[in-house]
Amino acid sequence: MRSHKLIAGLALATGLAAPAVLAATPAHATAASCRVDLFKIVANNVAEKDGQDELRFEVDGNLFPKFGDKYHAMKSGDTAYAAAFGNPTTLLVVGSGNESFDLREVTPPIVSDGDHLGWATAYQSTCEGLSAGQHADDTTIIQGTDETAYTYTVTLRQTRQ
Repeated sequence: MRSHKLIAGLALATGLAAPAVLAATPAHATAASCRVDLFKIVANNVAEKDGQDELRFEVDGNLFPKFGDKYHAMKSGDTAYAAAFGNPTTLLVVGSGNESFDLREVTPPIVSDGDHLGWATAYQSTCEGLSAGQHADDTTIIQGTDETAYTYTVTLRQTRQ
């Protein structure tokens, strides 16, 4: 008989304690995340015959700029900000890896996805170090010699959500 009372008492105590534990735990924990925006791109070296590269960014499978000329032309020494490319943006969720913006060169008059020049990367470690509303920049130098020499400095801005 005592064992029945003990089991019943334990079951009752466990039943009362469980709702308190559940109430103390959030229904769903939200992962840390940052909004990642193209901040600026600087054309350090463009060695094309016409003196300019026609550029786009591919982000999460989308090409930027999306409207208008569908590319942004840059000459050595030029600086362009996000609006020139249609404000490319993505979301970086801590724990899912870094996010990259693919810099691509197109050849007008037919503008497609173009040729890959390199990636600018937003690192999740940058996002982890931010407080809500705070921002920080990740800067990448993209360079190569595909057809002609080029060097770009791309700055991505992360803002903690």
